[in-house]
Formats: sequence, structure tokens, C-alpha cells
Amino acid sequence: MTQVKHITLDVLKPHHPTILELASAVAALAGDYHVSITVQTVDEKTESVLIAIDGTNIDMAALDETIRSLGASIHSVDKVQVVGGEP
Repeated sequence: MTQVKHITLDVLKPHHPTILELASAVAALAGDYHVSITVQTVDEKTESVLIAIDGTNIDMAALDETIRSLGASIHSVDKVQVVGGEP
């Protein structure tokens, strides 16, 4: 089974929650998630951010659900690193 070890997401989010709150919510999904967020652009109501997550087996569905629950949306997956396992 393939495991996702790293993923970088381009996300559009409102100003609230802050990037610290967003990073904390994503990191709380698994005990080994390491999360880094970089703000790319800011306008009157939103921020475009890059979220980089490293972990043992990243759950994309849970990431998407958590990000959406905070009022943000994933624009694209910009980078991914996977490790293949036994079929």
C-alpha cells in the first residue's frame, strides 16, 4: 500500500483562523504530522497559503475535511512524496 510522506497544498483561507490555528488543527490530525505554512498573498478578505505536511501516512481526506471546516479550500496539490509498500 502506498503511503504519503509529504504533501504541499495551495490553500485559500479567510484571515481567521490564523495560520497558527490552521497549522495546529492540521497537526492535531496525527501525532507525527509536521506542518509548515507560508503566506503567499494577502488581500482584503483572504490569504493564499502553502501548507507543507510531513508524516508517516498522511490522510488526504482528513486534511481536506479539516481545512474545509475552517472555511478554507484546497486549490491544488503542488508537491507530493509517497513510499510504495507491498501490494
